[in-house]
Amino acid sequence: MEEKQTQPRRKIIHIDMDAFYASVEQRDNPELRGKALVVGGAPNGRGVVATASYEARKFGVRSAMSSKRAVQLCPHAIFVRPRFDAYKKASQHIREIFSRYTDLIEPLSLDEAYLDVTEDKLGIGSAIDIAKAIKQAIKDELDLTASAGVSVNKFIAKIASDMQKPDGLTFIGPSAIEAFVEKLAVEKFHGVGAVTAGKMKKLGLFTGGDLKKLSLEQITGHFGKAGAFYYNIVRGIDDRPVQPSRETKSVGAEDTFAYDLSTTEEMFAELDKIAKVVSERLLRHGLKGRTITLKIKFGDFRQITRSQSHTEYSDNFDAILDTAKALLLSAGIGDNNIRLLGITVSNFSSAEDNGPETHGQLKLF
Repeated sequence: MEEKQTQPRRKIIHIDMDAFYASVEQRDNPELRGKALVVGGAPNGRGVVATASYEARKFGVRSAMSSKRAVQLCPHAIFVRPRFDAYKKASQHIREIFSRYTDLIEPLSLDEAYLDVTEDKLGIGSAIDIAKAIKQAIKDELDLTASAGVSVNKFIAKIASDMQKPDGLTFIGPSAIEAFVEKLAVEKFHGVGAVTAGKMKKLGLFTGGDLKKLSLEQITGHFGKAGAFYYNIVRGIDDRPVQPSRETKSVGAEDTFAYDLSTTEEMFAELDKIAKVVSERLLRHGLKGRTITLKIKFGDFRQITRSQSHTEYSDNFDAILDTAKALLLSAGIGDNNIRLLGITVSNFSSAEDNGPETHGQLKLF
């Protein structure tokens, strides 16, 4: 009788650099070490926080926050402009370290990536040992720290990498996954933002365990296609492969509002928030684009998009916001109320065009 062949259990590592841009700045300038440091736009303008050192994070400073708000939370913070040439150089070195162990590398941005080490190049066998070796190489060769999550799928590995930051390593094995996800707060699920989390809580869904009580029909009825993903993940199922050829085609953010917007002032205020997130994500990915697209969904669920392409590539917050506002005004919305706004940037330049001299660091909810 022929034996049934079974696929080997996957070994997935998620590596996430610790406060990457700020750590590079502190490494390269000893005077900044141990200080509350913010990498991003000037606090006296309309800048956005690209990232903050852990010393600044203690005061509540976070990525995508306005620089003005960061100053309010941490008045003694030191602000520096991003140096993307330095971050890209470090990121390339880190990618080279990854490639010593596997060719199955899916970068998410300059500072994080998934690795599939089910079959590693060096025959080490243990994903935990490989993660330790990668972390040590990054520390020895770049004087930077990284946190790692190790598990059998991407969802759990990503959550695990954030559990013991900075310089952490967390392993969540197959037998522990379901119990872990059942206890996980819904807002900790990757991709669940404030609005979705609020909707879940109104339905009495506070943890993965609560989600697990719903049938597939019930959960997709509430959350559409995403519901099917939630249904599987609370059971430890995530078959998404690590994709080495992953290429970012667009970067965007959108928000569905708690009530329909009826005035231009309200719409502009929301576009301001969304543009900050988009600018921060472009910076994190080291990308600039020429085409800005505005998505509008009306109160009656009709949906339109409007786009504008520029001659120069940009990741600049003001340029994104001003274009989005102009597109909104030109859309002729009249007396229609708006329930959703979104901004997307696409038509990216090549990596060589993304020089440091012209840089301005899913859905929003």
